[in-house]
Amino acid sequence: MITIPKTSKGFAAGLALCLLVALTVWYAARLPWDQKIQLSPLTLAILAGMAVGNAVHGGLLTRLQPGIKFSQQKLLRLGIVLYGIRLTLHDLFRLGPRALVLDVTVITLVLLLGYWFGTRVLGMDADTALLVSAGSGICGAAAVLATDRVIEGESHKVSVAVATVVVFGTMAMFLYPVLYPHTGFTERQFGIYTGATVHEVAHVVAVGRAVGQIASDTAVITKMLRVLLLAPVLLLVGRIRGGNAAGRRPIAFPWFVLWFVAVIAAQSLYTPAAAVRSGLIDLDTILLSSAMFALGLGTRWDQLRKAGTRPLILAATIFAGLVVGGFLLTSLMVR
Repeated sequence: MITIPKTSKGFAAGLALCLLVALTVWYAARLPWDQKIQLSPLTLAILAGMAVGNAVHGGLLTRLQPGIKFSQQKLLRLGIVLYGIRLTLHDLFRLGPRALVLDVTVITLVLLLGYWFGTRVLGMDADTALLVSAGSGICGAAAVLATDRVIEGESHKVSVAVATVVVFGTMAMFLYPVLYPHTGFTERQFGIYTGATVHEVAHVVAVGRAVGQIASDTAVITKMLRVLLLAPVLLLVGRIRGGNAAGRRPIAFPWFVLWFVAVIAAQSLYTPAAAVRSGLIDLDTILLSSAMFALGLGTRWDQLRKAGTRPLILAATIFAGLVVGGFLLTSLMVR
């Protein structure tokens, strides 16, 4: 499931940096000062990543990029898979079909309205509008990269789309816990709302952890359903953009979601000893914190300036739609 690029220069140093920061914030979150302000290790990690990413010279981070990218992608997926140790099949089935219907509705509206607003109102090119909409509507940077494999867009358009969804996903991570007391939602409802509307999987985990365990568990399951929908969306995009496009480059199925479900199933059949389970949960927190730090390193203000105003306006509009429209849809569809 995970291939380590042993020969890549900077891999070991970049990975070590991410893990070291993850261990530091994991320990810091247990100290009395953090117990008062209630910042999770994941929140501390992305704040540290944003601070370092915008303060350190870009050349150094470029040399460490192999290890940073490994943390962003592989450690994040491993952390999400291991998150299943917290859940059971009962939690999965208790979510109900309404969460899936909400996910489908959100993705459909974001893709259609985002593409229309980007191309018709803002005058953007079709590829950039589609990439920003897919990243915002499905699962952040992973959806951008997967969609690019189908449409074969230009590399700078991918960078622009990733930059916008990471920034607004990070904003959601800080905004949603503040909104929670004012929504009138139960933790379960808020978890479904979070999982159906927040961009990145890591951001969903961070929001849920900031609100409560029930919100966290529900948000992650809802988000995993949303990630699974990436596969049929890509097939549909490939058919619309031309059958040959999908045939030239294979569509990447998010297999880590199935591993996540497998861990939940194993946890339901056999519960490990308390000490083992606690250790796995701590390991999972460290892996996710490492991914969040790496994600924060990529949140560079200079990239946003290069992106121009139109992609930012599109991403901001979709973000506002997810927050407000997602709240209304959740209120109507989830009880």
